[in-house]
Order: sequence, then structure tokens, then C-alpha cells
Amino acid sequence: MPLHLPLRDAAPPIAIALLCAFPAAHATDADKILPSVTVTATGYAMADDETPIATTALDRTELDRRGSANVGEALRGEPGIAVASDSAQGQNPVIRGLGRDSIVLLVDGMRFNSAQPAGAIASFMSLGLAEMVEVVRGGASVLYGTGALGGAINVLLPQAKFVDGARIDAGARFDSASEGLRGTAVTNIGHGDHALMIGVSTARIGDYDTPDGKAARTGYDSDALIGQYRFRIDGEQQLRVSAQLHRDEDVWYPGSTRPHPSNPASRSTTVRSPGQERSLFELGYSLQAGGDRPLNLDVRLYRQNMQRQIFAYANWLGRDIVTTRVDFETDGFDARGDWRVHPQHLLSAGVNAWEMRADPNRQMAAAPAFATFAENAPFDDARVRAIGAYVQDDMRFGALNVLAGLRHDKVTSDADSMSNGARTTGLAGADSALSGSLGAIYRITPLLRPYASYARAFRAPGMRERYESGLRGDGYFYAGSPEVEAEKADQFELGIKGSSDDFAYSLSAYHNRIDNYLTGRILSGAEAIAACGGPNAANCKKNVNLGSATIRGIEASLRWQIARGHWLSAAYSALRGDNDDLDEPLFQMPADELSLGWTGKVLDAVRADFTLRLVDRQDRVASVFTRGAEDETAGFVTADAGFTVALDRTQSLRVAVRNLADKTYHEHLADGLSGQELRAVGRSLQVSWRGSF
Repeated sequence: MPLHLPLRDAAPPIAIALLCAFPAAHATDADKILPSVTVTATGYAMADDETPIATTALDRTELDRRGSANVGEALRGEPGIAVASDSAQGQNPVIRGLGRDSIVLLVDGMRFNSAQPAGAIASFMSLGLAEMVEVVRGGASVLYGTGALGGAINVLLPQAKFVDGARIDAGARFDSASEGLRGTAVTNIGHGDHALMIGVSTARIGDYDTPDGKAARTGYDSDALIGQYRFRIDGEQQLRVSAQLHRDEDVWYPGSTRPHPSNPASRSTTVRSPGQERSLFELGYSLQAGGDRPLNLDVRLYRQNMQRQIFAYANWLGRDIVTTRVDFETDGFDARGDWRVHPQHLLSAGVNAWEMRADPNRQMAAAPAFATFAENAPFDDARVRAIGAYVQDDMRFGALNVLAGLRHDKVTSDADSMSNGARTTGLAGADSALSGSLGAIYRITPLLRPYASYARAFRAPGMRERYESGLRGDGYFYAGSPEVEAEKADQFELGIKGSSDDFAYSLSAYHNRIDNYLTGRILSGAEAIAACGGPNAANCKKNVNLGSATIRGIEASLRWQIARGHWLSAAYSALRGDNDDLDEPLFQMPADELSLGWTGKVLDAVRADFTLRLVDRQDRVASVFTRGAEDETAGFVTADAGFTVALDRTQSLRVAVRNLADKTYHEHLADGLSGQELRAVGRSLQVSWRGSF
């Protein structure tokens, strides 16, 4: 099927006119384009236009301009990135059609491990504290191991800096749609060989307004605390101790509302979380040795705990009838280094190992009164262990850069029992995989750099995919499948990119074939009764491996300074996913979209911006696979506008209006029953301030 963006339902004539006038995704405020540098793509700092990898990077200034509440929302509209949502808090990034289970999410290079019962673990950190969000689009298992089929997202937090004295950076924002208030503050104190950073964030968010009225149960409270101490041993070596704590309260997932089997016509349940918390502690050592052959080394030990409370609320009773409390505890070790062994070779290598443990406590109320609770553990004492090692060579041959990597992983899993103790055998699983990458980029001129790449990635089945039988965030009862196997993906990509002081662009096309594609398949009849039991047969899914799936797409981005201080920019994404077994579209593929806009200096201390987002109708749905449960989605256009005033050299004030036309719409990847999908936020006034002292 050809890739195209007809914008059938999305663009009335006025939108087409604006499209021609204001192209935007995001643009820099400087008078020239500075090279985009990321660490996530290669494991060390590298300019984007020197790597044969598709990347996205949003710095603090751009994050402030977007006024987003979480990582998923901030990345919406970027090339190759969509967002799946089940709540205001649950905004899961989707990279090249692959969702949360196929993306590795990191904070300061440490992976977020959780079985993700509902919501988005990407929301388990305060975006207001982040200094940078980096994205690798496409298979990234060489550096990040299991789970990186779609890519990786790395949220970089402030680091303690060896700057004598004290400095405070703070920010605050009000949002009219939710009557929400957010505030952040980060302080850095340095003295000689000692540096301390402490950051705090808080948010009090109400139910937000849509054009059709209040979106019930979309408010929540959120608080975060981060800290880091660094000690400089000498000019080349440092020790660090880091801590992160994040807590959300009263989070509901409206998109999870589903009929209850006891009376589907009049009864429903909604998943909620009274409280959820993430804590992380890290001890690290770094070496940056100079000389003719510089060597960089970083070693860390960390422990992370993701504490989840996942309750099923009976809307007809006004109380919970299922309560699940679980801690996903991970111990991890990372060691990685890079060494300039030759002027033409930068060699890097690393070892990553982690173990995640969980022992959920689930209590279920029995029909018909739903007043008496009994334990119904989905599984007991489950463990997932992973260890991997990689080597990568960054080679330079004049105008040709070649990047090659190879990695081996072994992932094992086991549990004492599953299905409330009914099954105790056949639960151990093991997956081994060899991942690799090979890419080359050639500089014809600074504005003309064609590249080609190949990446092989894999994803071992998660803890819940193997062992949990029970209600999930999408409202279905899932049957555990210890027998599922690892997915393996082969991605080929061709592209071209380039930049100058006032112009930058990228264009790429990719083809990704996934074997043993893992997904939840809806069951019915005798098959559903056998897998999920009679009471859950009408709402039953089972994790299965499809033979294969294919995703192919096109991405493009552009930034252009048409006059001093005035920038046009654009971002475009189109993809097609195919279920090769059923010869139909793959389930939950994002719609084609185009983001356009302008930013420019309108007064000496004032910069203004305007953004359009045009999303095409999505009529490519998985009718056979879902038995008609995936609906088509209408296209839409949204517009945002704002201006930022520099009050002085250290303070700024921003005023913005999002969804200017108060458009009623929902994303294709929004969870919910047909006709009841979670509507997007209506027109909203945002006022924000940021300052340094």
C-alpha cells in the first residue's frame, strides 16, 4: 500500500492556507542552527548529522515551550512518534508503530523496569525536572538489550556541577483546562571537589475540560524529589551518589472502562491507582582520561522500585472489587567505556545486567454481592534476569563514517506459581539473542549526507505476558502464556540529512520485519472459556506470537531560517503495518500526520510561535484480528499559539493557548470503548514562568 497523506478529514481550506504560511515542529531560538548532539544513539556525545541513526532531541527550552505534562505529550508530533493514552497521566510514547513494551525507557541511562499494568511508566518522573529528552528511532538492542525493537527514550535529569557557590533554577505553570498548578526548583551547590544537586517538583491537576465538558477522573497529584552528590577524586575521576523519588496519587485510567461480565449492559469497571511510587538509588564511578588515546569509563550499581496499586473500581457499586498491590524491584549493574584506539576508530564496549522481581498481592471480591474478598494471585515470586555485553566501533574514513555493533543477551524468567497457585510447572523460560547494527553516512557536503543502516533487535516476553492471568488496563482479562517466545526484528533504513547555519533537514524510509510478533489476541467461545474461565470468556485475550509483522514508513523534518530570527519547520510521519499472518493492517497503527509552525522574534524581548498539527483519518484497522473491535478514527487539525517574554537575563514569562479552535477529537491510539474513547483537552490557556537565582 503506498504511503500518502491526503488529509481527507483533517484539513479544511483555512488549514491548507495556514499550512503554506506556517510550517513547524520545533525550532531553535538562536540565529543559527547548532548541531544536535545526543548521547543515547551511540553511548557517547555525537552530533546527529554524523551518525547513520534517526534521532530526536528536545532541550529544556523546547520542553518549556511545549508546556507538556509528561514525556509522551512532549514528543507528540515528532517524526515517527505517536502517543497511546488511557488517561491524562498515562501517555505512552509509540515509536514507528511499536508501543511501550517494545521501547526501552531510561532515566540518565538507567532503564525503567516495570510490567506496566496500566498507565505510562514514562510518567513516573517529573518532566519539569528534565534537562533533555533524547529518542533513538529504530532498533537499539546493541546498546540497550531486550525491548528496544522500536527504539529508546532517555530522559536526562540535572547533574551536580563543580561550580563554586549556589544557584537555583525554578519554574511554575498554570493550565486553565485542568485548573492545574505545577512547580519545580533545582539547586546546585558547589565547593572545590564537592558538588550537590537537589530538585523538587509538585503538581496538583484537576479534571480537564474538553469541548464537550469535563473529562471525569483525569486529575491527579504528583510529587518528585531528585538529588545527586559528586566527589572529584582528581582531574579525571569522579564518584557520584544519586537518588530519585516520584509519587502519584489518585490516578484514574478512564480509557480502561469496560463492561463487567456479571451484567455487561449496565455494569462497568474502571482501573484506578490510589497511589504509585518510583524510587531509584545509584552509586557510580566515572573516568575521563586524556592523552593521545583518550579513554572514558562509567560504572554504576543501582536499585529501582516501582510500587503500583492497580484497583478495579465497580462503577455501579461505587467501590473497588479488585485490588492489586505489587512492587517491581530491580537491581542493576552497568559498565561501559569508549577508547580512541586509533585516530580513525572509536571503540566502545559495555556490560549490562539486571534482575527484576515481583510478587503481587491481588484480592478479588466474589459475585454476586462483591462484598467478600479472597486472594487471587496472578503469580507468585516471579523473576526476570538479563545479562548482555556489546562492542561497537565508530570508524572514520575521510568523509565516510561507519558505525558497527554486536551484542549478545540472555534473558531468563521463572515464577513459583501462576493462576493463584494452580500451575507450578513449566514456568521457566530462557531466551538468547544476538543483536547487531551496521550503518554508514557519507558527507558529500554539509547539506548532503546520505546514510544507510541495518539493525537487528529483540524483545524477550515480559513478566506479565508470561505469567499473569487477570484484568489488564485495557479492560480485558488476559490468560498467562509461559510458552510465548522472544520477538526478533530486522530493520533496514535509507535516509539523507544535512545542516547549515540556517537550514537543517532529514528524510528517511525504513522497513521493519518482526518475527514472533507478540500481541494480545481476542478469544471467544470454547477457546475463551478454556483460557480465561467462564465468567471472563466474553472479555478474554491471550498473549500469542504471530508468525510475523511488517512495518514500513517515511519520516521527514525541516528547519529553515527565512529571515533573521524567524524560523519555519515541519515534521512528517507516515507508516503502514501489516499482520502478515492475517493479511490485514496491524493492530493500533498511528495515523499519518504533519506538524507545521513558525517561531520568531516580534519585539526585542518577545518571541512568538504558532503550531499546526494535521492528523489524517485512520481507516486501516485490524478487523479480523480484533473481531471488529478496532474502530476507524476521523482526522483532525489542532493549532497552538504562544509568546515568551524575556523579563531579564535570568527570567522569562510565557503565555500560550493550546487547541485554539477548541477542537473535539481523540487520537487513534486512545483507549476506550467504541464511541467512549478519552477525548483530548479542549482550549486551554497556559501561563508559565522560569527563572534563575
